[in-house]
Amino acid sequence: MNTHRIAVLPGDGIGAEVMRAGQQVLERAGARHDISFDWTTYDWSCERYATDGAMMPPDGLDQLAEFDSIYLGAVGYPGVPDHVSLWGLLIPIRRRFQQYVNLRPIRLLRGVTSPIRGLGDDPDDRLDFVCVRENNEGEYSEVGGRMYRGTADELAVQESVFTRRGIDRVMRFAFDLALRRGGGVASATKSNGIIHTMPFWDQIFAEMAVSYPGVETSQYHIDALAALFVQDPRRFDVVVASNLFGDILTDLGAAVVGSIGIAPSANLNPERDHPSMFEPVHGSAPDIAGQGIANPIGQVWSGAMMLDHLGHETAAAEILAAIEAVLDAGIRTRDLGGTSTTVQVADAICDALGDGGA
Repeated sequence: MNTHRIAVLPGDGIGAEVMRAGQQVLERAGARHDISFDWTTYDWSCERYATDGAMMPPDGLDQLAEFDSIYLGAVGYPGVPDHVSLWGLLIPIRRRFQQYVNLRPIRLLRGVTSPIRGLGDDPDDRLDFVCVRENNEGEYSEVGGRMYRGTADELAVQESVFTRRGIDRVMRFAFDLALRRGGGVASATKSNGIIHTMPFWDQIFAEMAVSYPGVETSQYHIDALAALFVQDPRRFDVVVASNLFGDILTDLGAAVVGSIGIAPSANLNPERDHPSMFEPVHGSAPDIAGQGIANPIGQVWSGAMMLDHLGHETAAAEILAAIEAVLDAGIRTRDLGGTSTTVQVADAICDALGDGGA
């Protein structure tokens, strides 16, 4: 029996609801493959911030360091500014544990209708690419400040930080992934308007391409790339982007394939020196919290990515196949045009997995 110690952070809003679904499916998949989970749940969230003044305790990161992986639901709570949740929990985790790759699949699942006309009409024409987002630096920097607050001269300065090490390592991950997938790498840039950091990004991309002569490369300005995500998403296999560009592109990608509610992500430390973190792309959706209608697929799929990272590729693939079988059968939450509840979708995915050994 393979046992993995998992830190569980349900977070806020619908986070706890989809987290229960994710754990339920992982337990079922684990039973089929002699995998067990030692779950430890923490209440670190915006709700905790509202009462205690902190998203997590001072030694929170030290506690998380002892786990094999971190499984996160969603954070966000009315009255708590969004930057508090990001800088009080997510970014410290990503940076302390060198989770410098944010991996987000963009895949049109069987049974889901894309809002893009004609996309998915042919069952053999499957949209399936991935975004590799730099996750530790770039535009998400603490360098800067505000002056003359409350006056007509008030100003804000925000600096982007791009390092050769940071760009090199995320691009190398993207090129290695393209080699395994047998595809190419497209780079998101804006070097015509951002005069220092983006030409630096382009330079390192060109240098990296020399080391991978078998990988086809292309680069697009971010505005044109966003348009192509809608007009011709089939052209992409691996897209590598900076922290901000990757964040925006992947939300657009989730919309292209039907709903942000199904979109998963992995915050990876590829060297496995530290725990990686797995979370759905969607937010805490406080407007529907407690109604039992949240889509659990983003959380479940993120759990499958966690299994894959922990070395259980077959179990992970079975979960994704079960998700597609359920969607193809018309069992879906209302964001996908259905009437099923969170629990019903999770139960159906478990049923599709089956009992016993694989």
